[in-house]
Amino acid sequence: MRIAMVSGHASPLSEPGGDAGGLNVYVARLAEELAARGHDVTVHTRRDAPDLPARVALPGGVVVEHVPAGPPEVLPVDGLLPHMGGFGAHLARVWAREGPDVVHAHFWLSGLAARTGVRPHGIPLVQTFHTLGTGTGGPPERAGAERLLGRACRRALAVSTDEADALGALGIPARRVSVVPCGVDAEHFHPAADTGRTPERRQRHRLLACGRLVPGKGYDQAVRALAEVPDAELLVAGGPPAGAVAADPEARRLTALARRTGVADRVRLLGAVPPDDMPALLRSADLVLCTPVHEPFGFVPLEAMACAVPVLATDVGAHRDCVADGSTGRLVAPEDPAALADAVRALLAEERLRRQYGRNGRERVLRHHTWARVADAVEQVYRLALPEPAPATAPSAPDDRLEGLAHVGAGGHDGHP
Repeated sequence: MRIAMVSGHASPLSEPGGDAGGLNVYVARLAEELAARGHDVTVHTRRDAPDLPARVALPGGVVVEHVPAGPPEVLPVDGLLPHMGGFGAHLARVWAREGPDVVHAHFWLSGLAARTGVRPHGIPLVQTFHTLGTGTGGPPERAGAERLLGRACRRALAVSTDEADALGALGIPARRVSVVPCGVDAEHFHPAADTGRTPERRQRHRLLACGRLVPGKGYDQAVRALAEVPDAELLVAGGPPAGAVAADPEARRLTALARRTGVADRVRLLGAVPPDDMPALLRSADLVLCTPVHEPFGFVPLEAMACAVPVLATDVGAHRDCVADGSTGRLVAPEDPAALADAVRALLAEERLRRQYGRNGRERVLRHHTWARVADAVEQVYRLALPEPAPATAPSAPDDRLEGLAHVGAGGHDGHP
């Protein structure tokens, strides 16, 4: 198939960290896996720097196209809506010359642009929202746009059962929704003994938390729980480089909290950790803590499970799909440091159980969460989208409203007349 992915603000060329995160990883790895199967895959992302080439061909065969839409600079996500009309108009022109078989949009803003691009040509659209405005907020136009996009696309692909339920609440028929959880590179993240330098181990048990250094990741809950686990240390990996992490606002907040709760000597903020070093760091932990209030992807627990490390995760979002409670780890209530501390103490006291959870986690990853498994399922979704005829009796209002929304404030800012 000729597959076009639209990922307006999350380029597959961006390294995770800072503003780049799970969506960048998802798009990059899915595109790479599909290209490895012989599909022709192009990812369309917004040009956010003036010196970016129009096209970048990656070694695995994926092509990244930088679309002129708005000023060529990094913009906040909530400021991108006025430029989606220009983005979509560019796609419509490109696809008039040679259109893809299927278009897969990631996030609601990308969906607006993709809908504008496919509509003149009747190209089937698959939409993945990844997060929904009903749970995470955003501009006032977002909730309505997501409802209309869900009805206008040929198939909706949800990355968790929670997201699928939320799509149903928006009025999207269940028959058009497919759940495909996220994947992990099980060759990079693995439980084998390290051949290189292993991170220093201390006499204390090691708890590890990973991800972007932002309040939503719930690291403060792990710090508070640590006060009730006296024989453990907490390492937090993520954020700016190690030399700059002390100046980061979230790092300062966590450091102050650690002082107030009397655990400053047992909390280490590592800053950004190179990807090649992450498997060894994960394997050095007795438990990996994943404590966000909202989680659309679940990459960190999957990476830990692939390394045969047990996981304690909040009972939210994608965690419910990837962490098998009582088998690969434990699920605990969000924003409840006392419950988190109780679960940590119970598992640290049971080394044999932790090892069993680790083995179970690795097996679960290999059965359900490799990128090959994800690509298998996504291919099926694409094929389900292909044979269905475009709706002939759909009301015109949703399309007209989407078109208008995608062009809000777009005049003169997309690099085209």
